Amino acid sequence: METGNHSCGTDFTLFGLFQYGHMDTFLFTVIALLFAVALIGNITLVHLIRLDRTLHTPMYFLLSQVSIIDMMYISTTVPKMAINFLSNTKTISFLGCLIQVFTFLTLAGCEALLLGFMSYDRYIAICQPLRYSVLMSRKICCSMVAGAWSSSSINALVHTVYVFQLPFCGSRIVNHFFCDIPSLLSLVCEDTSQYEHLIVMSVLVLVLIPFLAILASYARVLVVVFQIGSGKGQSRAVSTCSSHLTVASLFYVTTFSTYTQPHSLHSPGRDKVVAVLYSIITPVLNPFIYSLRNKDVMGALRRQMG
Repeated sequence: METGNHSCGTDFTLFGLFQYGHMDTFLFTVIALLFAVALIGNITLVHLIRLDRTLHTPMYFLLSQVSIIDMMYISTTVPKMAINFLSNTKTISFLGCLIQVFTFLTLAGCEALLLGFMSYDRYIAICQPLRYSVLMSRKICCSMVAGAWSSSSINALVHTVYVFQLPFCGSRIVNHFFCDIPSLLSLVCEDTSQYEHLIVMSVLVLVLIPFLAILASYARVLVVVFQIGSGKGQSRAVSTCSSHLTVASLFYVTTFSTYTQPHSLHSPGRDKVVAVLYSIITPVLNPFIYSLRNKDVMGALRRQMG
């Protein structure tokens, strides 16, 4: 009973991404600017997709969902980090940490699945264009989005409930800038090796399978496009595939490397750098990768501005 009492009702201390020095103030300013850019970029993209009728297609509907997730994703970690830095405090309540873990896992899992669905959309559009309206109907798109949200929420709930009923002990200092499962496991008083196998299984289903599906879909797309022999079509297909693969690779590889490593091999410094890549840099890059290399989005932007 005494061990269990360590698990709840006590605040955690976030070690943070920054300490309190001159250089850290500069880095904090950079992160704050990236946060603003991510919000502005994703809000603009969602707004364009909503307003411009030429973007009312399944691909852009899925893209708008990814942008909404990215805004929520970066808002889960950066504001709390900023508050702690500016107020010179490092604490986060037990409930706040729990909510942060659940929200972060839900959004990460949902984005991983949606990126896979977007590759399926491009596969159907290019390889089976005559059946596109049937295979990518509005009902199917909504089912994809609902399935991504529900499955990722259930997965996040299972992990959150399990981790926060474990006995935490010691100083309860989370050596990270947000509450993340690998960092929390280092505070647990009992052996978690069996649970780490469950984490790997979840990552294989939510991350590795969609990533392999993306690679397979785009391999087939490129084969079909180059068989057609249209220079313009080849250029457009390569541009679309490369944009999506850039975003997907950055997100999947960093997430996979974080959650599949054994607990003994985790390095707090490296985990923080990788976390910055998938929790801050990816939401910043997504709207620009999908818009600057996309004629439809740029055309919609010019029409709305003109």
